[in-house]
Amino acid sequence: MRIVSLLPAATEICFALGLGPDVVGVSPECDYPPAALDKRVVSRVLMDYEGKTSAETSRMVGERLETGGALYEVDEAALRELEPDLILTQGLCEVCAPSIGDVKDVASRLPKKPEVLSLDPHGLRDLLEDIRRVGKACGAEEAAEASIAGLRERMAAIALRTTKIQRRPKVLCLEWLDPLFLAGHWVPEMVELAGGTNVIAVPGEKSRRVEPKGVVMASPDVAILMPCGFHMDRTIKEAPTVAGQPWWSDLPAARREQVWLVDGSSYFNRPGPRVVDGLEILAHILHPQEFPKTWSSKDVQRWTG
Repeated sequence: MRIVSLLPAATEICFALGLGPDVVGVSPECDYPPAALDKRVVSRVLMDYEGKTSAETSRMVGERLETGGALYEVDEAALRELEPDLILTQGLCEVCAPSIGDVKDVASRLPKKPEVLSLDPHGLRDLLEDIRRVGKACGAEEAAEASIAGLRERMAAIALRTTKIQRRPKVLCLEWLDPLFLAGHWVPEMVELAGGTNVIAVPGEKSRRVEPKGVVMASPDVAILMPCGFHMDRTIKEAPTVAGQPWWSDLPAARREQVWLVDGSSYFNRPGPRVVDGLEILAHILHPQEFPKTWSSKDVQRWTG
């Protein structure tokens, strides 16, 4: 089996199932596990975001999409050379990876026609099912079921402990900081499982824009910044974009020093196995006495301004 993964979450799934040696091509965002960095990159971003702020990035992407332009390009020549049996991609977000239409178009022109499998989860159940789908497509059904069972066991352990907790703080999760976007899809579900009360965002629905007034009216007890695609260093740099605004100090979360930064790219934005690590991080943030595990400052840290 020769696998090309154009999606970081799919790459993580493949390696978790022991399929790392079968992965012959990846996207430039596929940075985990470290072995993925040794794979050939077969797609590229068509815009230069280096050094750009969240606002500048949003403007560039918006202008590109308005004109019908693509954000990514698949290297057709590389795919011809690699001769993949399976290409893993997604149709969930046009900003995060090559569009499913573009991938299928390129695949249709290859001499050896690969299967194209699109992973488009909206919730935690879908995420687990995608692991099963990848396992089935790659002949790794047993490994997939074992992985799913392990993840479910960890999720159930958290849910069991949080059902006994009466104090459930109101939680705001922001997936983009300028403009403000609420974290959607599986994140609201994670908040509830971790013993919080999700505010504003709707489980299973897309991340959506919110105005500062809406955030203030929601009055969150805890605010978590998890910008899409950002690791901790970038999140720290961008945090003042929102946490430095005058209206932000009106939030109970800010007054009580319950503003947290997390590695969104690793644990929240990607619908892969490490989302369960993200769930454990959320449980620790919301109920540290119940979940006292020590996490690295690269994974989670309190915002002190």
